[in-house]
Amino acid sequence: MFKALRPQISSIIDSNKTSDAKMQDICELLKANVPHYDWVGFYFKNGDKRELKLGSYAGVPTDHTIIPFGKGICGQVAESNENFVVPDVQAQDNYIACSITVKAEIVVPLFVNGENIGQIDIDSNTPDPFTEADETFLEFVNFEVAKIL
Repeated sequence: MFKALRPQISSIIDSNKTSDAKMQDICELLKANVPHYDWVGFYFKNGDKRELKLGSYAGVPTDHTIIPFGKGICGQVAESNENFVVPDVQAQDNYIACSITVKAEIVVPLFVNGENIGQIDIDSNTPDPFTEADETFLEFVNFEVAKIL
């Protein structure tokens, strides 16, 4: 599945659309084609503030459009610069609930010139669905997205 999506991601990146439109297309592609991706979004560092701001996403609208560094899974990744896979969100003390249906989350930082400028965030309604293949694929997605930022 991920192997088949890679050329589609590259094709979106190479299109003549705006960066925001490309990221929106990627969110929609992933949500539609990966069964355990129920919400897909990009968060970005909000200027000089120590917070993340929601960018493009596909899924149910969220109230969490601004997330302070250190808060929730996304806020922790903003500080750690490392992937964070949460097999069971209820087992996490520092989790920000977006929906009662969410069971698991994966967040992968997005680097431009070695700086963590944002991340891709995936929520799943399936318990413990994420594998190393998800991490590798999402790192590829972010590598491609970094080319347009």
